[in-house]
Amino acid sequence: MKGANTSLTEFILLGLTGDAKLQIPLFVFFFYVYLITMLGNLSIIILIRISPSLHTPMYFLLTNLSFIDLCYSSIITPNMLANMLSKEKTIPFLACATQMFLFVGVGSTEVFLLAVMAYDRYVAISKPLLYATIMTKSTCMCLMVGAYCVAFLHALLHTICTFRLPFCKSNEITHFYCDEPPLLKLSCSDTSLNVLMMVFVAGGLILGSLIFILVSYAYIVSTILNIISSEERWRAFSTCSSHLACVVLLFGTLVFMYLRPSSRYSMEQDRVASVFYTMVIPMLNPLIYTLRNKEVKGAVRKVMCRRNSKDTFL
Repeated sequence: MKGANTSLTEFILLGLTGDAKLQIPLFVFFFYVYLITMLGNLSIIILIRISPSLHTPMYFLLTNLSFIDLCYSSIITPNMLANMLSKEKTIPFLACATQMFLFVGVGSTEVFLLAVMAYDRYVAISKPLLYATIMTKSTCMCLMVGAYCVAFLHALLHTICTFRLPFCKSNEITHFYCDEPPLLKLSCSDTSLNVLMMVFVAGGLILGSLIFILVSYAYIVSTILNIISSEERWRAFSTCSSHLACVVLLFGTLVFMYLRPSSRYSMEQDRVASVFYTMVIPMLNPLIYTLRNKEVKGAVRKVMCRRNSKDTFL
């Protein structure tokens, strides 16, 4: 990839703002956001690991969601925080390509994972008697391996097509990480292929996953409406509410980011939306599943009770 850019060895990330007075306040804010993200997602992973009652397909998928959110935030945030305290906001050419590859790969995996989680909820509610037969451990593993493989092949395709371009206009990226749209603005060659890929390949994956989720929920709603007991109906819906909240947050932001007309593209809006889905959503996901999930809250209480019992005994 570097052969097409022999004179370019590094990029300059201009960050969220050029105002020096805002760098320290922003650093403090996003440091705490990152800290909450790490603690929240690690807590979910550990809780599910040590709680036998949560060893089900739904929570296996939730563990993967927390792991992806950890990776998602860690690919972007530490480098952004370091640049806020540094006068030289440079990133080597290869590091920029690697960051974009990992970012697109992990982000695509999360999109596929939310679709898999919708299928899991569909089977659990619409086919409860067959749930244990359909959502076996091997099936869950195959679905996740497939999601990771397709996602990172998609990331590799975008990364190669982007970094084969000659970047001769400038090496200043008007962003806080290496993303495709601001990188394309630096190229002095034809980028129509890259734009088509973003619209049809990336957009197709996003819309395809979203349609799959909507169809799954159409069947789920149909099943719930046929439940006679209002209590059972509410219980069935409550098992989907956390997942629905995560879907709305992520897909709403992605559709705004990548599927709006180019004539309405704004770099400032792009950076604000990017902050939301690279740092805010990974922080919110564990809170959503903790606050709105009775089984997770029950597992937390059991762990706390066991710990208090041990302390009392000692």
